[in-house]
Amino acid sequence: MMTKEFAEFSRKAPRELVRERILPDGTKVSEWGPFVYGYSVTIGPDGRPKVKEFGNVKPETRLGKPHIDIKEKREPLTDVMTIDGEVKVIVELPGVEKKDIKLHGTERSLTISVDTPQRKYHKEVELPAKVVPKAVKTSYKNGVLEVTIQKQKKPKPKGEPIEI
Repeated sequence: MMTKEFAEFSRKAPRELVRERILPDGTKVSEWGPFVYGYSVTIGPDGRPKVKEFGNVKPETRLGKPHIDIKEKREPLTDVMTIDGEVKVIVELPGVEKKDIKLHGTERSLTISVDTPQRKYHKEVELPAKVVPKAVKTSYKNGVLEVTIQKQKKPKPKGEPIEI
């Protein structure tokens, strides 16, 4: 059974993740990877745990059988939080240069992607509140990207006095 699963895994691995390496004795070996799967657990404001998966290997069920879906682009570990009038998105992107990080935002989502020969990352983040896509600050240090986006201000309901 393990031999069958390993053969299936080998067949489905994206060709970009398979490399050949020559050992000191001259023999060639195939190497695969990187294959990354993980999860983070945080406790929400309601006191309930929230589990988020990341990586490029995702377990699935197809036709009632377990299946592993492998993607070339890795989904990075991401954390989203609301602080005062801002939404902060923290993303782990180890091994990349700041210039290789591409961001695209709307008032409800943020897409982070990196596509270099060594590293490929992609993550679409649904934001917890409407934001102003043009009002963004970013920093990248030691493989950690921080994106801070200003939340949209809620319009005052009609009939409510305006402070002067």
